[in-house]
Amino acid sequence: MADNALESAKKLVDDLYDYRDHYVERFGMEKASQKVDDLDAKMRETLQKLDEMKDTIKNKAEYYLLRGRTLNVVGKFSPDAHETLSKAVKLDPKLVEAWNHLGECYWKNGDMAGAKNCFTGALSHEKNKVSLRNLSMVMRQLGGAPEERKQLVKDSVERAKEAVQLDISDGTSWLILGNAYLSLFFSGGQDPKILKQCMSAYSQAERDPVAKSNPDLHFNRGMSYKYQEEYQLALSEFHVASQLDPSWEDAQAEEKSLLAYLDNVVALTKAKGKLKPKKLESMLNSLSDRDLGPYGSGSYTSARGQTIKLEHIPISSLSAEINSNKLILGKVVCSVDTTTAVPFTFCMSDKETCIPVTVYNMVQGGGVKIGDSVAIPEPFVQVVKVDHKDKKYDFLSVRVDSPLVMVVNGSKVKSSKQAASVLAVRTVPE
Repeated sequence: MADNALESAKKLVDDLYDYRDHYVERFGMEKASQKVDDLDAKMRETLQKLDEMKDTIKNKAEYYLLRGRTLNVVGKFSPDAHETLSKAVKLDPKLVEAWNHLGECYWKNGDMAGAKNCFTGALSHEKNKVSLRNLSMVMRQLGGAPEERKQLVKDSVERAKEAVQLDISDGTSWLILGNAYLSLFFSGGQDPKILKQCMSAYSQAERDPVAKSNPDLHFNRGMSYKYQEEYQLALSEFHVASQLDPSWEDAQAEEKSLLAYLDNVVALTKAKGKLKPKKLESMLNSLSDRDLGPYGSGSYTSARGQTIKLEHIPISSLSAEINSNKLILGKVVCSVDTTTAVPFTFCMSDKETCIPVTVYNMVQGGGVKIGDSVAIPEPFVQVVKVDHKDKKYDFLSVRVDSPLVMVVNGSKVKSSKQAASVLAVRTVPE
């Protein structure tokens, strides 16, 4: 009879988690705003039933685990859950699931060291996907010297891979792997192959209804699209994330911020930085071949030692692609305000055309200023087309992945102006 009571209690708690994980799938996106309140009510109902069964469950460690799981189903830290799960692991130190949930309690309370100890402790008893993927997240949140943090990110990718290998159908594990790859991309030289692996992992995650309903997937993928300047896709992902979790202000803020950024880019480009006509004319008339610096010879030496010929063309002659063997020169007419340091955006103009330029990996405070002359070899031009809600944009922009290729006021940009990009990745166990 005791075994039957325990099985009934397990089903009760499993049903609670199923209710949480499949809420949107079951009730539709239109009810997503009610999820937090509905889940809280369901949790309290489950807790009451579970407490009523306490005396019939002989294995007290299992009972405290189930009670702790119930309290831990919500996203916020619960002191009661922490206390209950601590009792479970004291009664049965080999109860892996209890260690995992206790680790999540530490995480929610901001204690990363405590969380790490729980997850590594669980793995010492049994290799399991939950401990591995949670450990992957924790490792990316730990502090230390820059090189130490880079190694932690690399190790976090390996833990996430192990979690996927244990169950390739688990979308949450694929999501954590995608986040790990994304962190590795920004901490390890921004290799395009790593970003491709990141996006592939997110695509795998989306096949699982549980992961697809997780706002983290859409927010983090939106940040990836934003970095790639796939603004239409980024806005769509931020919007979905905010629909799935209407209380999550970051998702809404990113959507609004990106629209405001695009508004500024379009307005400032059209107005050529809002400079007075005489000042603009004087700036543009001062442009000369001297501003081309080392590119003035009509060629440059690539990183592979190849000699690349360059032809100076007007901005208006650019094509929407990598403009091989071409060179543009213009004056900085403004910088574009943005809520994030990545990318640094400015508008440059020659005597005919003004175009926005996005520069990545530039150290904060190291950007160009109004009046500077800028030469960009083999400019990569992207078409920005966005139709989101009541906003529409259609313009060309130049993307520069490293400031070191630019010549500013006749001189190559120094290596001290280059810095690694930082991208926010939300990773909260649920």
